Amino acid sequence: MNPLEKLLELGGTRRDIIFLVISGLALIVSGFDLFSLPFDAAWIAIILCGVPIILEAINGLVTAFDIKADVLVSLALIASVIVGEDFAAGEVAFIMQLGGLLEELTVAKARAGIERLVHLTPRTARIVQEDGTERIVAAEEARVNDLLRVLPGETIPVDGVVVSGSTSINQAVMTGESLPVDKHPGDSVYSGTVNQFGAFDMRALKVGEDSSLQRMIRLVQSADASKAKIVGLADRWATWVVVVALVSAIVCWLVTGEILRSVTILVVFCPCALVLATPTAIMAAIGNATRHRFLVREGDALERLATVKHVAFDKTGTLTLGTPSVTDVESLSDLSRDDLLSLAAAVELRSEHPLGKAVVASWRKKNKGSKQTPEDFVMTPGKGVSATVDGHRVSAGNRELVESLGLAISPEAARLAAQRTDEGKSVIYVCVDNKLAGLIALADTMRKDAPAIMRSLKAEGVTPVLLTGDHASAARTVAARAGMDEVHPDCLPEDKLDFIASHEKQGQPVCMIGDGINDAPALKRARVGIAMGGIGSDIAIDAADIVLVNDDIRMLPHLFALSRRTMRTIKANLTFSMALNFVAIILAMTAVLNPVTGALVHNAGSVFVIVNSIFLLNWKSAHSAHVQTTPKEACA
Repeated sequence: MNPLEKLLELGGTRRDIIFLVISGLALIVSGFDLFSLPFDAAWIAIILCGVPIILEAINGLVTAFDIKADVLVSLALIASVIVGEDFAAGEVAFIMQLGGLLEELTVAKARAGIERLVHLTPRTARIVQEDGTERIVAAEEARVNDLLRVLPGETIPVDGVVVSGSTSINQAVMTGESLPVDKHPGDSVYSGTVNQFGAFDMRALKVGEDSSLQRMIRLVQSADASKAKIVGLADRWATWVVVVALVSAIVCWLVTGEILRSVTILVVFCPCALVLATPTAIMAAIGNATRHRFLVREGDALERLATVKHVAFDKTGTLTLGTPSVTDVESLSDLSRDDLLSLAAAVELRSEHPLGKAVVASWRKKNKGSKQTPEDFVMTPGKGVSATVDGHRVSAGNRELVESLGLAISPEAARLAAQRTDEGKSVIYVCVDNKLAGLIALADTMRKDAPAIMRSLKAEGVTPVLLTGDHASAARTVAARAGMDEVHPDCLPEDKLDFIASHEKQGQPVCMIGDGINDAPALKRARVGIAMGGIGSDIAIDAADIVLVNDDIRMLPHLFALSRRTMRTIKANLTFSMALNFVAIILAMTAVLNPVTGALVHNAGSVFVIVNSIFLLNWKSAHSAHVQTTPKEACA
């Protein structure tokens, strides 16, 4: 294989860089006449950089009659060669390819953070067979209900639940948490995360394309900046610019009789900066969003987000963490609150009910060591649980459980229970030795930074709204704690759709943020739908335009600020590129610019647009400056 064939087999970017280096050296030799060659050294740049442009233009015209920048550049190259301006032709080709390479590198850098997910796809799975032996297979061969074993240091191949063993998992790829998360039997684990310490067995629940990692990868692959409406607008402008440039060049030639001026017009009027203005900004913004744990499915979502006036939140799993916690312990006997909670936690130790587990978790936060094991444990479906704890018969459950024990609920107990219920809390009655001993109230945990987030969103010019199925008093309580002025309680899915539709008609676009299946219609209908990717349902995620991977809503104000910054960058790019084109054409018509200087001026505009867009990659809003990626925090 000769050196040229080896060069042609190199990867696209490496080959482009080598061609540009050779072409740049050739232009230096030609421009400064460093040594004599049997031909003008600029022809090296024309062949290496110009021929691909001409071939691309011919292909576009023949296959789709696609009149874009390549057509105008090709005409400028050919015309420059015809009039003997070989150096100008080589320079145009060189700078055009340089601009294209910069665009590719910008896009590649913007998408690099997302595409790392693809490389995290597990390769193998270790299946435990019925006889206890292990069989290693390709990860895609794992099936639902397979028993898998994961050793320390291995990547978890599928989504599932821990069956036996305890370990710590690095979940940074899915949740952004910087610290490992302890896992025990019954805990969920996700594909793509890394087992750090102990070996464990797991039961496969979601495999192949249904796994969390594959779902995120599909979202990544749909992040295509070319879908943005404003990109299409720039493309249409580029087509008209080509037509205007051709007409201007012909008229100038007919009026002045100087072909050189016409060639210069073709060179300076190439709409490259116009075409680069939008996709580079959109892709850089997508890269920025990815670094802040957002997966943007299409660039159009950022354009639409910049127009939003209202941001509607679902409550459970969005403003709250979706898990209950103890908020109040009220003793109605001589027991202290701590003793009451301790007895309730003991009787709930074997309960599978989420509220029972929340009581146990609350006790464990305040106390170290193991809880006393309850004796004679009995679960009454739909009512509660009972057991003997330290010689006392303890029952914990709802009002029906108390009544089934033949106990009366005092006016004070009824008042406290009604008050907590109006606040949107769940109430557990605790009975000790056949007496009502007290109440424990639980509520979904409000996200710690919710009030600060609402203030930041208001600062961005959007109005936060709570759309929830909770009754009015509970909804108003949550809205007040979060700092939201507008709340709509008792919302069914159709009510959320009606809210969005009515505001759209008033010219007040709505962004919907939710996580559940019942939010999917609103996510689809809203101007922009944002789904909670960690706890959100598959249907909600599929309906959304943007997915928040780690459920940390603290970065929402940054996303809104980023969308507005992106649109300002795009408008600045478009304005600059159009102004530069029209100024340059006037200078070309008056012979102030020749093909060589025209190429420099024109391509300087392209470089400016690309560099201006690159700034979006690392741009930080005032909202992101003080927020770091940390494990989820919350307060009751």
